[in-house]
Amino acid sequence: MAVQIDLSKGLDKAWEEKSLAEILAAPPSALAGLTEADDAALKDNMGITTIRDLGSNKYFALAGVLVELENRTK
Repeated sequence: MAVQIDLSKGLDKAWEEKSLAEILAAPPSALAGLTEADDAALKDNMGITTIRDLGSNKYFALAGVLVELENRTK
């Protein structure tokens, strides 16, 4: 089953045409709004070096769930 999603506003321009595997292996700065300085801070402080690491981090995942729960109660 093919799935399409427009990530153009969520990714840095250089990453918009990459495969999902390439995006998940990319540094967090491949996400729009994050910089190489953010990459360094995430690596130094949390051991996060890829978008996969960022997305699977238990603290970020929990924060996302809490925000979604709040949105569903509005």
